[in-house]
Amino acid sequence: MYESFFNLEHKPFELVPNPSFLYMSQAHRKALNYLTYGIRQQSGFILLTGEVGTGKTTLIRRLINSQLTDVTLSKIFNTKVEAQQLLEMILEDFGVRPSGKDKPSLLRELNDFLISQYAKGRQCVLIIDEAQNLTHELLEEVRLLSNLENDYQKLLRIILVGQPELKQLLAAPELLQLRQRIQVSCHIHPLPATEMEGYITHRLESAGNRNAVSFSSEAYDAISQYTRGVPRLINILCDYLLLDAFARESHEITVDAVHEVAGDLNFDNQYWNPVVDPVDADSGPAETLGQRHSAGRATAKITSLLKNLNGRLKCIEDALPRLESSRQPVMPDQSALHGQLTLFQESLQARLDEMNRNVSHIAGEVDALKERLERHDDVVVPPAEFECQTASAPPETTEVKAEPPAKGWMKRLIFGAL
Repeated sequence: MYESFFNLEHKPFELVPNPSFLYMSQAHRKALNYLTYGIRQQSGFILLTGEVGTGKTTLIRRLINSQLTDVTLSKIFNTKVEAQQLLEMILEDFGVRPSGKDKPSLLRELNDFLISQYAKGRQCVLIIDEAQNLTHELLEEVRLLSNLENDYQKLLRIILVGQPELKQLLAAPELLQLRQRIQVSCHIHPLPATEMEGYITHRLESAGNRNAVSFSSEAYDAISQYTRGVPRLINILCDYLLLDAFARESHEITVDAVHEVAGDLNFDNQYWNPVVDPVDADSGPAETLGQRHSAGRATAKITSLLKNLNGRLKCIEDALPRLESSRQPVMPDQSALHGQLTLFQESLQARLDEMNRNVSHIAGEVDALKERLERHDDVVVPPAEFECQTASAPPETTEVKAEPPAKGWMKRLIFGAL
């Protein structure tokens, strides 16, 4: 998609194990020398391990294409099979056609083929990739294949290639004999940060243009932190970075672009799993693999955060001159307003005090009125005198002067209390 824009003949960061794109880092060069030595010295078993995506398969293909010119190879990449199926696959890859025979017949055919190749001066090499998927029974069958020999040497060299779990698998007590026959063992480590620039430049050069794009030194460091030096993850991230640069029509990749693309890909969660390692209580503060991975993720996140903060600080520094030129007017003195509020508060408090005094005075008058009404109800006329007055003349009516009705809230307060 972006090859013509960057003047490239091929995509530089494809995930296929193309040996022409193999970057010979210090770890890969050491592993290739070990493999070549083990085959030339006619070692029985050779063990090659490495983390996922470190280039084990690519290295094996480089070994096949460039180093093993007088060698007959059988390559097994599917390891989830049974013992007889494994023998059939080995014979078919050697060019021998098994025709539904039993296991002893297959072993006899394999032995005859190895002897014929030895007579022609050719070595036979069996490469088993993804060997960590082999069961203990299959590994024992593979060990028995190394017993095919003559009076002078082994007729079959066997290379076991797998992830670090393969070493744990071989540590089983029942595989002691196989472990003792491993004469060459090497491990491919991820790329250090110092080799990141060399790896990316080599991939661009192999694709046809080493100057297709320019990475800043901070961008190399950020790529190393996000990928932890695993070539497969470097290819994934750099492929997206080229796509992003193509979309921006730019030939430069900055650290900000790396952080942005890695954030869009959710790189830590997408391409790394949390590692939980058992910690021995007596081991003290020893650093585990999980702690190292966690530290790497934390370092990458902190670096990204610092870069973002640096960018924001730069924006603030750029905005300061504009803020200085458009300084806001000084707020007027608010002491007068404060004085007015104080006077209003004092006046309000005085009115509240006066209302309280009035209420107390009214309450006293209500109590006095109630007492007078109670005394009026207590006056009683004797019965005899009352009858005499009734027979002779009508009683004098004492006119009781009614209290004038209270008005407003005073009326409700007095008569409500009665």
